Amino acid sequence: MDELDRRLLALFAEDPRIGVLQASRALGVARGTVQARLDKLGSSGVVTGWGPELSPEALGFPVTAFLTLEIRQDNAELGGHDAVARHLATIPEVLEASTITGAGDLWARVVARSNSDLQRVIDLVLKDPAIVRSSTVIALATQIPYRVLPLAHSGVGAGG
Repeated sequence: MDELDRRLLALFAEDPRIGVLQASRALGVARGTVQARLDKLGSSGVVTGWGPELSPEALGFPVTAFLTLEIRQDNAELGGHDAVARHLATIPEVLEASTITGAGDLWARVVARSNSDLQRVIDLVLKDPAIVRSSTVIALATQIPYRVLPLAHSGVGAGG
């Protein structure tokens, strides 16, 4: 990634609806250059999507919690991490899940309509027999929302 790629990403992050022609005018480069750069950023995996960012709160899910799940390790029939991940993917309130190190095995970010509704979501998660235990932490406020653009602007790493 070079400075033009960084400026292009910043422009689309600021205004995702901007068209290629408008972006070319704003950046002072040819339309074909903008399109080629966008294609390159997409094919290289830097840009992973152009869909709208949705707000769980606006959709009626103002409670965010983080579940640390411990998975039964002694029973291959239960399928381990992959099987639990498939189970979690069936629950709409599970926004993401990652295998982790430390006290737990999987970490999941979930949302709920209320604190009492969070119990329903946790109960859905725990229906998988491979999950031995869950501990939950409720988020009180988002101090820094999920972001990646600062990495692109840092110029550090393989893309810099």
